[in-house]
Amino acid sequence: MVMKLDFASSVPIYQQIRDQIVQAVADGTFEDGDRLPTIRALAQEAGINTMTVNKAYQLLKQEGYIVTDRRNGAMVQCAGGKKRSVEKKLKKELEVLAAEAKIAGIPEEEFIEICREIYGS
Repeated sequence: MVMKLDFASSVPIYQQIRDQIVQAVADGTFEDGDRLPTIRALAQEAGINTMTVNKAYQLLKQEGYIVTDRRNGAMVQCAGGKKRSVEKKLKKELEVLAAEAKIAGIPEEEFIEICREIYGS
């Protein structure tokens, strides 16, 4: 699994890992039941500390995107029952983005079209 980590970003590395795994599930790269790399393997591949990967996996586990098992490691769990919590989080984040778009002078139609492009990709 190739991670594209931006060490100069203000986004923490564990969050970047989490976000990329969620995106991989959304685009079909990972499917329900697929095994993720071990913490040690992913840390070594990315050149980061194992505790950073562990933090990302713990966050994914809390959010219901993965399940962990001592024998099988971390596996993807498609989060079908999470719709309500995801909608709440999405609405909160979109409110801020919409406000920023308004301030920047981006018309509503253009904002919605950008959302459609991202959702469809």
